[in-house]
Amino acid sequence: MSLSFAQQAIPYWRLSGFYFFYFAVVGTLIPYWGIYLKSLGYSSQDVGIITAIIMATRIIAPNFWGWLADHTQQRLRIIRMGSLAASIIFAGILLDQRYWWLVLVVSCYTFFWHAVLPQFEVITLGYLGDNYHRYGQIRLWGSIGFIAAVVGLGLVFDVMPIRFLPLFILSFLILIWLSSLSLKDLSAKKSDGQRQNFLALVLQPTILCFLVASFLLQLSHGPYYTFYTLYLVENYGYSSTATGLLWALGVVAEVAIFIVMHKLLRRFSLRFLMLFSLLATGGRWLLIAYGAEFLSILLFAQLLHACSFGIAHAVSIELVRTHFKGTNQGQAQALYSSASFGAGGAAGALVGGLLWDYSAVITFMLAAVAALLAFILCYVWLHPVHSVGETHHE
Repeated sequence: MSLSFAQQAIPYWRLSGFYFFYFAVVGTLIPYWGIYLKSLGYSSQDVGIITAIIMATRIIAPNFWGWLADHTQQRLRIIRMGSLAASIIFAGILLDQRYWWLVLVVSCYTFFWHAVLPQFEVITLGYLGDNYHRYGQIRLWGSIGFIAAVVGLGLVFDVMPIRFLPLFILSFLILIWLSSLSLKDLSAKKSDGQRQNFLALVLQPTILCFLVASFLLQLSHGPYYTFYTLYLVENYGYSSTATGLLWALGVVAEVAIFIVMHKLLRRFSLRFLMLFSLLATGGRWLLIAYGAEFLSILLFAQLLHACSFGIAHAVSIELVRTHFKGTNQGQAQALYSSASFGAGGAAGALVGGLLWDYSAVITFMLAAVAALLAFILCYVWLHPVHSVGETHHE
């Protein structure tokens, strides 16, 4: 795999390394953050609110940094500054764990952390050029980083107190910054010269539908990202190791999809793939809601992560690439990140926090309803353009 990239002068391992460390942070934060906060004595509502802040800063921050990057064409400098600032600010958690201090630190560090990924997506696509369909083969290393973190820490926290979690997160944040120092910024070469009206592009019915569906999709993931570990450990008695392995299985399925995604993008339309992923996502939450006591059902539900995240994200990146050109790329990637992982993730975490103590099953049922609503919207209004020369079958 890496030889073909080397022949095209694409820094495969340096790009992949960045994704590895970035999603190692995610694999450290998402599965174990709720347990860490619970260990400090916080309620489910507190956990939901603090987790929602992590998502909510993603509404504003990527758009600000995306606008700045598109206007200055200094994407890599923004990535380096953002990852370094995030590391320094997050270290504040080591000083105090009182509620309002946590809120302050989380709000500030995520404002800079969320500057990083959307702009790095643009840099990666800049390096890939006409080989954009190979994006998944680089992005899969982010999934591997997630797996390494979630499985490794599952083993660690079976023998060590969860209070050490911030040290692991801080270590990975520093590694993100260090890996950014090894790259050059080629994204400016993607400019088409004349800048199209960004708002006019966003107001296309297909793009509006895509953004709303992305919001609903990530809203449906909110309870999963916030409470899945607690759900299995507290409600069904699974160990931290078993829960970590289940998280990892979902991401292994995601890796498998990323490996073959370039073939799926050539064989099927973006619309078909998005509809398929949304339908599978709704089914996944229903399986977790009603079948968590059965390991076989949980295993199958985790394999559906290949659809609910892997296919959906790869299709979203491709949809943004085909509809937004040149100097609009940074803002477009940021808008997608804000609407989905930002607004959608925050709403999902808040809804999950409010409903969780009342009924975990109802919380996952509402997640399924959100995914199925996104399916209906996309069935009616999502009609993306295709890249020249591609053939699709539905």
